[in-house]
Amino acid sequence: MRVATFLDLPAGSPGGSVELFLDLYTGTPPLIPSRAFMLQPPGPRPAIPAGLELLAVNGKCLTGPAFRQYVAALRDALAKAIDPADTAVLHLQHLAFGATPALMRALPQHPRIALVHGTDLLFAELHRDQLLILRETARHAHAIVVPTGAMADRLMRLAPQTEPRKIVQIPWGIPDRLLTTPPPRAAHRPRSTLRLLYAGRLTAEKGGEHLARVMTAVAGSELSIAAPPHEFHALTPLLQRCGVRVRYLGWLRRPQLWKAFADHDALVMPSTTLEAMCLVALEAQACGLPVVYQPVPGLRDALGTSALATDFTSPQVAARDLERIRASPNLLLALRAAGQANAARYPLSATGAALRDLGKQLT
Repeated sequence: MRVATFLDLPAGSPGGSVELFLDLYTGTPPLIPSRAFMLQPPGPRPAIPAGLELLAVNGKCLTGPAFRQYVAALRDALAKAIDPADTAVLHLQHLAFGATPALMRALPQHPRIALVHGTDLLFAELHRDQLLILRETARHAHAIVVPTGAMADRLMRLAPQTEPRKIVQIPWGIPDRLLTTPPPRAAHRPRSTLRLLYAGRLTAEKGGEHLARVMTAVAGSELSIAAPPHEFHALTPLLQRCGVRVRYLGWLRRPQLWKAFADHDALVMPSTTLEAMCLVALEAQACGLPVVYQPVPGLRDALGTSALATDFTSPQVAARDLERIRASPNLLLALRAAGQANAARYPLSATGAALRDLGKQLT
């Protein structure tokens, strides 16, 4: 049963949604047999994984007549690229953005599974055109997959006419090989310095500003950041004003990031709004790295008591909790064990199998 799917981002874009997309739909063989598309980025054609195809369509935007023209161009490109007879079901990545309406209009007769990633909900709250696309998608999708109950609740607030029976909870997963053979980690030794790591995008909702202020109150700590260069540089002036010394690791490929987990004592997740699920936190747990997080929707669902919840909006509270980790090797070991047990609940193979089974039910 072959899927047609399209992620409305240029190949090479950073982020958990991209990694999940590539994990599920590309490779030899992919977990889900598919025609999987992303956008051709400007400049030379990038190296891409097996099974990924690129569409050379320009004009990506969010609102107004230009957005409608962009969707039409995507629809035409997809209609030329995909044989309807060779496609059993559509996987709509995000309930908003351009790829979803384009794919529905290019293949209007096929069953549709829409996958909520989180950014679609955030952008629908900010842009009316995206809210209309989200509601249209929710209305016409045959099933809507959410990774956590929090995403279902947020969706129902944005699109209250959505039929609840359409919503199916399928957690996102992390590569099975990371669960079975994580990178080696040196035996824990008490240290006077707490080595903290932030890994991921540094857009406004990720809480980078809160983290900068927290670090001014945390004695005996070091902060490393692995993030896209332009986003790190945008945060650098605030880090400098706060007097925070940071070791910038660059934007690491996943195997590099997994190895970097072994050089730190905790991953910090100060997100301020919501996370669909936050795969990097689960990957850190699988590698034996404890997580300290802001208990926003999505993160709270995925991590619960397997990680240390704190309040990054209060530098004093967060600093106190981070100090507890530095001062208590037993707490660090307990969080490491709890995190590994939690990550083991989310193998990527289970995500792929559940999505394949859902498609079979609809065809």
